[in-house]
Amino acid sequence: MKGRIFKALSGFYYIKAENNKLYQTRARGKFRKSKFSPLVGDIVEFESENDKEGIIKNIQKRKNQLQRPTVANVDQVIIVTSMVEPNFSSSLLDKFLVMVESLNITPVIYISKVDLVTNKNEIEKIVKLYSSLNYKVFLSNSTKDELKKIFKNKLTVVMGQSGAGKSTLLNELLGKEKLEVGEISKALGRGRHTTRHTELLEVNEGLLADTPGFSALEFQNITAQELSNYFREIKNKKSNCKFRGCLHLHEPKCAIKEAVQNKEIDEERYQNYLQFLEEIKNNSQY
Repeated sequence: MKGRIFKALSGFYYIKAENNKLYQTRARGKFRKSKFSPLVGDIVEFESENDKEGIIKNIQKRKNQLQRPTVANVDQVIIVTSMVEPNFSSSLLDKFLVMVESLNITPVIYISKVDLVTNKNEIEKIVKLYSSLNYKVFLSNSTKDELKKIFKNKLTVVMGQSGAGKSTLLNELLGKEKLEVGEISKALGRGRHTTRHTELLEVNEGLLADTPGFSALEFQNITAQELSNYFREIKNKKSNCKFRGCLHLHEPKCAIKEAVQNKEIDEERYQNYLQFLEEIKNNSQY
């Protein structure tokens, strides 16, 4: 049989099979020996004579993997960024965007605590900038129905800075649905364990990880040459640079620096790019 791991707990993996039934399974010893453990979100092949004693035989190739929360095969990440308490940081938001896109995951921007902002022009400016780069942007004072539409046929994770409102958003998204999956939660043994774990819940014909995440924001696997690929406006224009491999620092006839001067590329975004480039340099990946 084939299915997706919805939850992992105490050595057991709970799989939602193609027949929509839930199976409790364990992994074969070969996974422990190879140190390649199954993860929530994995698509797996397993065998089971009943719904309590299954064995995972194979794990299909992952398209990506997050560390916090530990989830595989993520389609999109909702990045929660607040306007106040903590204050909005374009540097932090851009860092999340770079990290998410580098994992081949679609980022969605959710701006929280907009009702606490007196100068609405600040919000409009942010929405206008990121919308112009083809990012989907949602505000916390708008209906959640529009946000829920993007869940269909996708595995979604909510991520963001501490205090930005990730848990609040999750509770709003899962309110009714969480009650509807009560039987599944009961079957998975929820409530008997105090350890926080990641579990996939069904929302609007899609899947949502019910644990908010904050992946380590370090450019461990991104080189200086690759960084520009994760700034959409730079990626679109960098082929116009005179020199191949241009890092858009001090090189002559750089199309990116020219675009910044002509206000075709946002100055603050470009400064964030330079800051990230410096971090990569300091990580000896330059």
